[in-house]
Order: sequence, then C-alpha cells, then structure tokens
Amino acid sequence: MSSPPRPTPSALRARAARLEREGDLAGALDAYETALAAAPHDVDLLAALAQIAERLGMMAPAEGLWRQACALAPDNLQAQDGRARTLRELGRYDEAIAVLQAAITAHPTEARLWNSVGVTLSQQGQTETALTFYDEALRLDPRLATAAYNRACAQFDLGALEAAKADFATAGKLARKPADAAMITFAAATLALARGDLAGGWEGYEARLSPHRARPVTFEAPGRRWTPDQPLAGKRLLVLAEQGLGDELLFASLLPDVIEALGPEGRLTLAVEPRLVSLFARSLPQAEILAHRTETVGGRVRRSAGGLADPTAIDLWAPLASLPRRFRRAVTDFPARPGFLVADPQRVAHWRRWLGEGPPAVGLTWRSGNLLGDRRRQYPPMASWKPVLEASETRLVNLQYDVQADELEALGALGGRALLQPPGLDLKNHIDDLAALCCALDLMVSVSNATGQLAGACGAPTVMLCVPAAWPRLGQEAYPWHPTIRPVAPRIFGEWEPAMAQTAAFVDQLTRR
Repeated sequence: MSSPPRPTPSALRARAARLEREGDLAGALDAYETALAAAPHDVDLLAALAQIAERLGMMAPAEGLWRQACALAPDNLQAQDGRARTLRELGRYDEAIAVLQAAITAHPTEARLWNSVGVTLSQQGQTETALTFYDEALRLDPRLATAAYNRACAQFDLGALEAAKADFATAGKLARKPADAAMITFAAATLALARGDLAGGWEGYEARLSPHRARPVTFEAPGRRWTPDQPLAGKRLLVLAEQGLGDELLFASLLPDVIEALGPEGRLTLAVEPRLVSLFARSLPQAEILAHRTETVGGRVRRSAGGLADPTAIDLWAPLASLPRRFRRAVTDFPARPGFLVADPQRVAHWRRWLGEGPPAVGLTWRSGNLLGDRRRQYPPMASWKPVLEASETRLVNLQYDVQADELEALGALGGRALLQPPGLDLKNHIDDLAALCCALDLMVSVSNATGQLAGACGAPTVMLCVPAAWPRLGQEAYPWHPTIRPVAPRIFGEWEPAMAQTAAFVDQLTRR
C-alpha cells in the first residue's frame, strides 16, 4: 500500500498562512517550520516564521531567522529591518544601529529604516536625537503612520504632551491596519490619562481589549457584559482581573467602591491571579475571591473564573480595568484612604521579629521581570542607585524577585554593605507573605513593578521611581491610586541622577522621623 503524497511546499505555506489568519500562532509556527524544512532557502518563509516568532515573544530565535534571511538576500529590506528590530528587543542596540546604518547607506530614501533608527535610539534613552530620525522618516513618507506614532511617543517621553496629542491624532488618521489603529488608540488613551483627562482616557483605554492587538485577551464569563451606565445595586457582579500582577493590584484599589455600589443585597465575585487569592480574601471579606484561569486557544489568551460554583448566579461581568470608566472619572474620585489590602498580622509580627532592633529597615526592588525592548529603559541602571544605597543609616532588605547573584554583589559594592535576604521567602510567588514583610519595614524604595504596587496597596510607605509623565500619576504630583506612595521621576528618560538624588533625600528624611 503506497503512502499518501507529501504536501508540497506551497500547500504547507498555505496551511501556515491560514492558521496565522485564524490567530493560531502556535500552529502557524509549526506549519511554517515544516514548510521551511522543505524549502530552507526560501526568504519569504524565513520572514514569515521570524514574524510569528516575534509575535510569540521568541526574540532570540526570531533574530536568528532574520539573520539567515539577510545572508540569503542581503538587499532584502524587510529582513534587515526585522533583524534590527529583534536585536533592539534583545538590548543589542549597537548591533541594531550597525545593521540599519548599512541599510540606509544602500537605501537612503527608505522611510521605515529612518523610523527604525529612531525607535532604537528611543529605547536607549536618546529620545531627543530620535526625533530627528522620525522627522526624516515623515519627510520621506508623510503617510507613514508608525513614524507619526513613534514621534508622538517620543514627545510623550519628553513631556511635550500637547505635541504628543497632535502626533497621535495624525497617526490615527494615517493608520490603515486595524492593529496599528488599536495600538495608537491605546497609546493616546494613556496620554489623555497622563494629562488628567480621565473620562476620555478611560474610554480609549478599552482599546487594550481590541482583537487586533498582539496576543489579545478574551473573556469567558456568565451573565451580561457590564457597561458604565448600568446600575449595580443588588446585582451579582463578576470582575475578572487582567493584564499583569502589578496592574491587578493597581486597579483593584477601587474594589471597595464597587462593593459599596453593589450594596447589602449585591455580591462581588472577583477572579484574580492565583498568588493573590489568600491576600484578597482576607482584605475583602464581603466578596467571593477566586483564582482566574488563563488559557491560550488558537493564539489568543482566554481568561475565565476558575471554580465558579454557580455561573447562573452571575448577573453582570466586567474586566477589572474597565471599572474606572464608572468609578474614577476624575482625580477627585480617588479616596484618600490608605491601602485596601490587609496583610496577615501574624506574619507582619514574624517579620518584625526577624528585623529586630536596629537602624530603619528599607526594602529595595529595582526592576521588573521583563527587560525586553522598551522595558529596559524604564528602570535606573545599577550604578545610579549609589546615592540611595548610601543614604542615611539604614538596613537594606532585598525584595527583588528573580534576583541574580551579580546584582546583589554590585549593589553591595555600591552601598558598602550586603542586602539582607528574607529567609524562606519566595519573593515572586509568596505574595501574601511578601505583603506582610512590606508592612513590617520602615520604608520601601521601588520602581513601578508588582512589588511596589503591592506595598502601596497595603498602605506601606513607599518611594516609587516612575518613568517621565507616567500615566498612573494622572497628571498629579502625588500618586492617586495609593496615597502612601511618594512618586519620583526623571525629567526625561535616561536622566536618572537627579531623581536618584531626590529619592536618597526622601529615604534620609523618612527614616529619620
């Protein structure tokens, strides 16, 4: 009996393209790999596979694929731009610039190459220089929406908010792809929030849920989707937390207002990150707290409430970050109450015993777990922490999750003393116990990551290093979400020295009380 004929390369390619259109990125990746095995020198297949790998966050494999494409077709601009993009995302900026310089020398009128240089410079913190390259890209191609968008982001970074607003409006008019339109709408919404336009900002913030965004989140929930005009009194509302752990902690600060709106006859069911369940259950006893379940189906992230006992009991459901459209339409809607989370008092006492008597204990966390691409520049470089490490007579406690030995060694050398290590505490996964430690400390110094948001949500005094014009500040000098957070930000990206000196002064001031 003869075996069935092998699919042709064109059939394999067609199948991969279909899976990609359907949003099954993992399936498309496998199909493109099979097609490439049958035609290993096909530059178009290499490009398609590299793009899928990028969308799945596989930057190192994507860079290798673009490198192969460049070797096979040195004049292929898509391959050169793709390789530079992935090098940039991996933090290999000098290599990215070298690739782009060579491409621009050969193709000086290609607007997208000038735009890519601008993005690379922006991610390095050279935002003012980047503007020159965005301007040149738009001179060469006035209809290049991504260049207008990137110029808007650069103006945003530099605090030129009116100029950024105009550029976002231009980019929105030029956008032809639904994915670009969603990206621009979302970015313009964060700008509106940074300018203090909360009502308009929250409406645009809904673009985060657009099906056209990369790895869009969909929700599986019973009941009807809540809208801001619907009354909540007496309703049974399911709220699904979304985005990352830090975002869940930020937006959850308005849940006491939601519970009040539901009234004694209503009921809140809240689905949160599994690591938060015990802490939220203690803090919000009026609510039912569940762990949300996240699955990837056909390349799309689907979130649901795990362990929901009676789905028919739910009247309405809402994504957590959609609730500000009703409850935080102006800065005056933010209450002055301290953190809404209640740490375990026995564990707080435990950590206070561990700290014992001595100089003030200051917790320290200096980065996120994700340092790819644009995230890298959002955190001060290690050397810039020296004034903070030397400030006053303090004991420094490591609260950085996924910490590396070389980081601890570098910080110890800068401050002249080692950071204390909380014994037996998994700083990434034991969130309830971490909250107790934050409350036991005299002060927290944090970047804007999940640990800093946790400290603020617990009412712990915190100095938070933010990026310039950070939208969660909502145009305020204070931090409306958590009143015990004192924000500090550089004037522009890369100018960390004044911000770190101010942070050191706050540490000295707050620990000498």
